[in-house]
Amino acid sequence: MDSLAQNFTQYFRVGLASTRQQKRYAYAIRYQVYAEELAWEPLNESRQEIDACDDYAIHCLLEHKRSGEIAGCVRLVIPPTDKPEAKLPCQFHEIPMDEQQQRLMAKEAGEISRLAVPSNFRRRAKEAGKPFILDDNNTTSIYTEDERRNFPNISIGLYLSAIAMVDLCELDRVLVVMEPRLQRCLKRYGLIFHKISETFDMKGQRALFELPRDELTINMNLPILELYRHIRRDLASQWHDGLLESVDSHDAF
Repeated sequence: MDSLAQNFTQYFRVGLASTRQQKRYAYAIRYQVYAEELAWEPLNESRQEIDACDDYAIHCLLEHKRSGEIAGCVRLVIPPTDKPEAKLPCQFHEIPMDEQQQRLMAKEAGEISRLAVPSNFRRRAKEAGKPFILDDNNTTSIYTEDERRNFPNISIGLYLSAIAMVDLCELDRVLVVMEPRLQRCLKRYGLIFHKISETFDMKGQRALFELPRDELTINMNLPILELYRHIRRDLASQWHDGLLESVDSHDAF
């Protein structure tokens, strides 16, 4: 039987969005999901969902190999050390946490955010109010049965891409705002995020979680670890001394 990594890499390819055009793909997917579908962000004429954190974020795209379509996006926000005014996405909200966690949050930390999967890669009859899925047996689309069986792996592939960049950037920890239910789901994959804030209301009940760098992979089961290592190798080959390629580089991954 093929492994998770073999199945995933047969259909999908992960890449850094290092050009303006590639970043626009991410912004367009986010607009489709967060503005048009969920109405969490306002509609606009550009049909791009962009915020202040995008200027200092690393954007990853997941490409569906056969069609060339972008199957999902995620970003890792890393505020520049020489710009003290730059914030993590979570810092734009009043998140209840103690003073020690507030101090630690700003030290060598990045934040995973804006993970989104287009509707044609996750559509199902009972789906509503979800920017992505982590488990689904009833996806219907124009794609083959084998391809559709791998659609639930898109989201975990994107999470692993962001975590790989945490390691490549040598950050101390990574943060993410998410529903406690999603945290429990990720725990099944060996991604054990620790809750560091009280639960608060932001488009539903959410909390701030962290994953220290020394725990990125230690709890991953073998299939997830194999997929992570493949994704990390792919991203490392596109990473040049901690810098993204020039915006004038070619758009292909």
